[in-house]
Amino acid sequence: MSKLVTGDGRTHIKSKLMRESLQDRDVIGATDSDRDLQIFPDAALVSIGGQSIFDRGRDAILPLAEELGRIHTSGKKRMVIGVGGGTRVRHTASVALDLGLPTGGVAQLVGAMEELNAIMLNTLLAKHGSTTMPRDHFWDLPLYFRAGILPIVISVPPYHFWEPPSREGALPEHGSDFGLFQLADVLSLGQLIYVKDEDGLYDKDPKKHDDAKLIPKITLDALLANPPAESILDRALFAQWKQAKNIKRVQIINGLKPGQLTAALDGEDVGTVITKE
Repeated sequence: MSKLVTGDGRTHIKSKLMRESLQDRDVIGATDSDRDLQIFPDAALVSIGGQSIFDRGRDAILPLAEELGRIHTSGKKRMVIGVGGGTRVRHTASVALDLGLPTGGVAQLVGAMEELNAIMLNTLLAKHGSTTMPRDHFWDLPLYFRAGILPIVISVPPYHFWEPPSREGALPEHGSDFGLFQLADVLSLGQLIYVKDEDGLYDKDPKKHDDAKLIPKITLDALLANPPAESILDRALFAQWKQAKNIKRVQIINGLKPGQLTAALDGEDVGTVITKE
């Protein structure tokens, strides 16, 4: 039973925060914990890039969908599939900015574009037992996993009109890569794999520079100390990862190369592996 405390003209439920200001930095610091509950440590989050995979059409998405289906039906790995919106997001954001919509208004529109790719992927994976999962319904995941259902989610975080103002420009800083990172960290998913159209992280954009060098392994600290001029993942992801507790490893693979996803889910160091320590 909770203990009640009186004596200052108010009645409190006894706790270490009962008379404290939640704006006090010492109080906030004292709430830190190194024992977050690990919710789904045996599951993997697989992010399918919108522009890098979906926008390439059937030659890119059909082989990847079949590989996802084989992995799921094998029962070896529980997965959540996240999808990006690709070119439609960029076009919609361009129109919205041209109309003068604020950053929060642009963020409100992005998720709707990703819903289309989620529906398309669900159609391709339906024979393997997939379903689209409404955003914010993450507590349905235990039911999906127990029933052998493969859930597909959109990637962009649901800030909507509450998207913080950007430090530069008017585009929302919190994109699809960042949204899935947040999801993976909160649910303590054991693997976070980004499926792109490149072999991993490069020191510069390989589509523009023939001498770009692949970075097969790197630590987060080294990456933050010397970030590439152009990054294949949202920069906000790396900044927030510094404070995050549960994600220790992020992997970037080439979804145009059959078998790479299977190898990554098996724990192989294909593509680029970024580690927290």
